[in-house]
Amino acid sequence: MPEIKTLMTAVVQEQDVDLVMRAMEKINTPIAHFSSTGGFLGRRNATLLIGLADGMEEKVLKVLQASCRQRVEYLAIPLEGSPLPMPTPVPVTVGGATIFTLPVERFEEF
Repeated sequence: MPEIKTLMTAVVQEQDVDLVMRAMEKINTPIAHFSSTGGFLGRRNATLLIGLADGMEEKVLKVLQASCRQRVEYLAIPLEGSPLPMPTPVPVTVGGATIFTLPVERFEEF
């Protein structure tokens, strides 16, 4: 296994995690998956820790971009000033991936 120089953390929607995991396996990239929950909508997410060797960052970003898609969901929000509290559906874009990349000072495996 090549030496890990960068740790990429990606938060993706739970619907996309299987596709991402299969794609990472094809390019021999070590990955750990943790279930998580989003703060704004409270939706189920997956937090992925991805260990990268030098020169792998762009390749992994392309895999994530191809595997994680954005979706439009509708939230029912009460209409202000209305005599009846009729909820109005409001479109909200969710999904894709939120990615953080950090340098690795030390990596050990035993």
